[in-house]
Amino acid sequence: MIGIDTPLGPAGVAATEPAGDPVGTLVLGHGAGGGIGSADLVAVTADAAGAGWRVLRVEQPWRVAEKRIAPVPARLDEAWRAVLAALRDDGRLTIPLVLGGRSAGARVACRTAAQHGADGVLCLAFPLHPPGRPERSRAGELTAVDVPLGVVQGERDAFGRPEELAAVLTGRPGASLYAVPGDHALTRSPDVVALAAVDWLGGVPG
Repeated sequence: MIGIDTPLGPAGVAATEPAGDPVGTLVLGHGAGGGIGSADLVAVTADAAGAGWRVLRVEQPWRVAEKRIAPVPARLDEAWRAVLAALRDDGRLTIPLVLGGRSAGARVACRTAAQHGADGVLCLAFPLHPPGRPERSRAGELTAVDVPLGVVQGERDAFGRPEELAAVLTGRPGASLYAVPGDHALTRSPDVVALAAVDWLGGVPG
C-alpha cells in the first residue's frame, strides 16, 4: 500500500500493475460503506490488469483512520484531488486516464473528472438517489461528465435501477450502460461486473 498525505490525513493506494507496459491507468475509489476490498472492485482490478491497465485503488483517509462515517462529498473530493496530484507527480497516471469507483467513489470521479483531465469515467453502482427518494436525484453529476462514461448497474439496485439510469443517459453521446445481476452491493456476480467494465475500457480513446 502506497501512503499519500492529504489535507484530511493519510490516504492509501493499492497499485496493481499489468504484465507489460500499461495501456492506461484506471483509478478507483470505494463506497461509503466499505473499502477497496469490495468484491466488485477486486474483480474489476484483476480483469483490468489482465487487459493491460495499471489499476490504482484509493483508500480514502477516513477508511485508513478506521472511522465508521464518511465525510461530506466536498471533503471526499479534497482528499481525492490530493491523491491524484501525488500520483501524477510520481508519474503513475499514464494515459489514457480513467477515473472511477463504486457508489460514492463513482460520484467523486464524476465530480472531479474534468479537473484532472480524465479520458473516461467508470461508475460501478452509481447511487442515482437515496432508496425510495427519486426526487433527490444526483443525475447532474452524471450528465456533467463530458468524456466517455461507463455505468455498471445492478438490476435490483435500490439506489437507481438500470432503467432509471437509462432515462438519465438517453441522448448523451459517449455513455454506455451495463445492467448486471444483483443489487447495489454488486456481490452476486462480480465476474460479470468485471467483464462489463473491461468491455467498456476497451473503447476508451487512447
